[in-house]
Formats: sequence, C-alpha cells, structure tokens
Amino acid sequence: MRGLKLAAICAALGLTAILSPVESREVKRETTARSATAGKPAPRAAHRVQRGRASFYANHFHGKRMANGRRFNRNSNAAASRTLPLGTEARVKNLENGRTAVVTIQDRGPFKRGRVIDVSPRIATQLGMREDGVVMVEVVPLSIPSNPG
Repeated sequence: MRGLKLAAICAALGLTAILSPVESREVKRETTARSATAGKPAPRAAHRVQRGRASFYANHFHGKRMANGRRFNRNSNAAASRTLPLGTEARVKNLENGRTAVVTIQDRGPFKRGRVIDVSPRIATQLGMREDGVVMVEVVPLSIPSNPG
C-alpha cells in the first residue's frame, strides 16, 4: 500500500515536470547563452547611479572606528554605503536643492531601510540637509578602487 502511494506521488511529480511550459525553459537557455557570448560580465548594480534617502552621522560617532579601520572625523568627507566598495569616491547630489559634494566611502551603512548613504556632518552642511536630517539624493560613483580596502 505504501509503495503504491509513493509510486503515485513520483508519477504526479514526473507529469508536472513534463507538462511545464517549454517556452520558459527556452527563454532561460537563451538568456544564459546571450550572457555567455557577450564576453563581458554585466556591470554590478552597486557601481551604478543610486537614488534614495541620505542621512548624516550624529556627532557622537566622532572618533569611533569605521569599517576601514580609521577613526571617524565629523569634519571629513567620509560616507557610508552598503554596496559601494570602500575607497570609492562618489558625487552626492541633494535632489531637493541641487547642491553636490564629493565623498569617499569609508564605512558600511546606513542600516535603516530605504537609505542609500550616510554622510559626515560637514558634507551634510555642504548639501544643505542639516535642517531636514534626511533628504533624497543621487549617488554617482566617480572612481572605484581596483583593490578596495
């Protein structure tokens, strides 16, 4: 009896595999072949222009260690990103007033949902976001180190 149930389940699973749409399997094969023949890997999403909300470090982080091992200086051009490699220089543009600043990614974060970058208080002043605290920005990587760290 138990063997009969097992055989019925295996047959049902086999039928679903046979009856699955062929087109979806062909599309997967085509995209795989296309990416293999391109010769170049697709650019990583982390190195593209990012849009989202930006915040800035609180003053009590001054002197604390960052992800790169250095101590945070609130008067520097340091920034934190979850996706950009450490050492990357990026241009941050406040989309609400058009001001820009160049930052260096030296830390990991922000860890709050919906935020793409944390900047130092000096950069926050330069971007005109100290009053608001959190603003919409565009982050454009300018130079990405070949050996991040």
